[in-house]
Amino acid sequence: MRPHLALIEDDPDFALMCRTYLEREGFTVTWAMDARAGKAVMHDGGIDLVVLDLGLPDGSGLELLRALRSTSRLPVIVVSGRGDETDRVAGLEIGADDYLVKPFSQRELVARIGAVLRRCRPPEVPTVLDVGTLRVDTAARQASGTGVLLNLRPKEYALLEALARSPGRVFSAEQLLELIWGAAWQQSATVIEHVYRLRGKLSRLPAPAPRITTVRGYGYRLDP
Repeated sequence: MRPHLALIEDDPDFALMCRTYLEREGFTVTWAMDARAGKAVMHDGGIDLVVLDLGLPDGSGLELLRALRSTSRLPVIVVSGRGDETDRVAGLEIGADDYLVKPFSQRELVARIGAVLRRCRPPEVPTVLDVGTLRVDTAARQASGTGVLLNLRPKEYALLEALARSPGRVFSAEQLLELIWGAAWQQSATVIEHVYRLRGKLSRLPAPAPRITTVRGYGYRLDP
């Protein structure tokens, strides 16, 4: 998919030049010429990165950035004619991911955008988790051991996947309730019951099979 950029810039000639070049480089660009329109674009959803000019006709770009950072970690590159250290530090401290001083080449802008997008991209989550002889396929939401498929209920699978993502790590009952049921206020007996059922199913796999170990006073961990 083409990355979608919000370009918040009050100079129409400069905005047209940037937009034309960025679209030629494979980006989708939505232009806003003031802070009010920029705020609407940023909160519409679907934006991957914001290119934000500080000198806007209806307010400070820094204030717009500050308001955005109170609710979002959307990547932002500040572009400005203000190149002194105080302005650059202010922009970065408020939460800009990069600061580019005008004039700059369009090629450099594309390079900076690419670098920020790569840096802010969430790490890839493996679709297959291998713990000893256990294989958890997170795409298919299935688990097997030595080729034998486990018949798991949805919450049993979710519990096994959570433990398999961090084998050897101890999870408390409260952490597992929050991760799987989304509510730490439920009774810990819910976790105890699901661990009991999951242990029974793991025990029927060909040996050696991973096991769920109880760490008294702390919680549960998956051991290969």
